[in-house]
Amino acid sequence: MNAPAPESTRKFDPGRAAEYQTQSRIALAGYDACHELSACMLAATLGAGRAARLLIVGAGGGAQEIVCAGALEPGWRFTAVDPSQPMLDLALARLREHGLLERTDVHLGYVEDLPPDGRFDAATLIGVLHHLPGDAAKRDILDAVAARLKPGAPLILAGNRHAYASQPLLLAAWGERWRMHGASADEVQAKLGKILQGADPPRSEAEVADLLDEAGFDTPNWFFSSLFWGACLARKRH
Repeated sequence: MNAPAPESTRKFDPGRAAEYQTQSRIALAGYDACHELSACMLAATLGAGRAARLLIVGAGGGAQEIVCAGALEPGWRFTAVDPSQPMLDLALARLREHGLLERTDVHLGYVEDLPPDGRFDAATLIGVLHHLPGDAAKRDILDAVAARLKPGAPLILAGNRHAYASQPLLLAAWGERWRMHGASADEVQAKLGKILQGADPPRSEAEVADLLDEAGFDTPNWFFSSLFWGACLARKRH
């Protein structure tokens, strides 16, 4: 319990957490659309108007997954998990603001801390996988999510899904996105350097599909793309 937090958690310190809402919408063009469509994909899969329990992994920050899904489906309840206290504090504030706290169980920690009882009807893993270094960590979290889902349950997986250096045009366009929002040339270069050092995304959509297959999910259905970012839905095999 007192072990040092991994680098993927420590990077979301109070300073970074405070700027998350603004920075994330610049870094990901279509941030709100991605979360809205994720909720729509889940409702289309589960069936509109039914009760369901959703596991939200990496819910810290804006809790946007819960804000969108909770507005669309009043019968859904959520379990929010995040290992960063500053990011979870932001999520709690937004859940209170939107009247969703009473529908949400909040856990500071990791998905592995929850019992692997297959009780959830669906899950989201948005903006998490590319922060985990190495394939083993990515497999571990997908295995942990799968163990907590009912057979046939959908998973929304979203994040960067290309090795950054393999896509120089996308990387340059990402820099221009920051320039469009007022970043100086030096600031753009600093952000480009940071993204190249600060994350380890899967190398391709095919690799994402392989990771999902190994964890017991069906072929992913991709429904959103924005430069490096992609979002898909995959169902746990029966």
